[in-house]
Amino acid sequence: MQLGIENISFATSEYVLPLATLAEATGVEVGKFHVGIGQELMSVPAADEDIVTMAATAAQPVLEGQDLSAIRTVLFATESGIDQSKAAGVYVHHLLGLDSRCRVIELKQACYSATAALQMAVALVARRPEQKVLVIASDVARYDRDSSGEPTQGAGAVAMLVSANPAVLAIEPVSGLHTADVMDFWRPNYRSTALVDGKYSVSVYMEALRAAWDDYREQGGHELASFDRFCYHQPFTRLAVKAHRTLAKHSGELSNDAADAQIANTLDYNRQIGNTYTASVYIGLLSLLENAADDLSGARVGFFSYGSGSVAELFAGVVQPGYREMLRTSRHREQIQRRREIDHSTYVRLHDHPEGLVGGDHDIAPETTGPFRLAAIRDHKRIYETVAQVSAPADASAVGASPAVSTDTATTAL
Repeated sequence: MQLGIENISFATSEYVLPLATLAEATGVEVGKFHVGIGQELMSVPAADEDIVTMAATAAQPVLEGQDLSAIRTVLFATESGIDQSKAAGVYVHHLLGLDSRCRVIELKQACYSATAALQMAVALVARRPEQKVLVIASDVARYDRDSSGEPTQGAGAVAMLVSANPAVLAIEPVSGLHTADVMDFWRPNYRSTALVDGKYSVSVYMEALRAAWDDYREQGGHELASFDRFCYHQPFTRLAVKAHRTLAKHSGELSNDAADAQIANTLDYNRQIGNTYTASVYIGLLSLLENAADDLSGARVGFFSYGSGSVAELFAGVVQPGYREMLRTSRHREQIQRRREIDHSTYVRLHDHPEGLVGGDHDIAPETTGPFRLAAIRDHKRIYETVAQVSAPADASAVGASPAVSTDTATTAL
């Protein structure tokens, strides 16, 4: 019995900030962003977008045509939690109209937890093959303005339907694991932005990669030469390049050119979206499947998932024949292209926006043109809307202007 990803989709935010704009505003040479870290654009959420709205938008197409009663588990991975108690996935469960006979939990371990969710989902399906598990990874990467992490910010979500009919990717059973108590990146409860020791984090990332690979091989995993492609967690795309060259040198099996070719198409979307934390490695998978010119049917893809603090896992999957029929390439490219460009002052407003939502009641003006939005916070409760039809303002430069919303908008207080 094969187990793995039957369907997969991603979503990103309403706005985009070119890193050239950030470089000009902060007096930084743009080459440090475009070449040094390998990033070009940064997705920026509208004031009425968050991990729930992006998650629901990513998951909605995955559920089309599905028997929703077969989905008895939703695993929501994030490090951008919106509540210390209630799982963000419960909001998504409601917005998507899933059956009440369902377990919903939230997982957290920096950028790694989506991989934990995927492996847990595979185990659940192995026990009950007639059931399916919805795995969602959704995050907004936020750092202090004028910090070294600022140009690596981003926002996005990935939804994966895991089943015994893995039409996209069959997950192989061997994993290499590594955990170490380090302080390379963390966010205390009293902060809305993360703290990071950049150079140290890169160092422990590489250490975790080598250790996870060694464990993978000891557990009976394939030689590196048996892999056709490789996906990495990408805080910034140049790190993935460095990581795969490190693995090639560590294994002694590949040249730098061969290593670079294995990851080339996995970088395309992340370069334009920015860091999406838990969703990053799986956006890399979609980038590979949707941008590789050759047919990847039967290709073995390696995955290295890293979450600071730190936990890492290395595993493999095999792309299934007919996988292209499951892709939404045009939809995903359109999501990237449709983002409205903002200037630096608008970015600053949106970046600092969460600071104003500490206590009190807030009505949030419509900005997103997506199907779900955060409408308000009242009595410390988040109020989400399901919007039947939304169109962008006629003037795409009118950032902050309310989009046209149809009269059959459904508002749901959760």
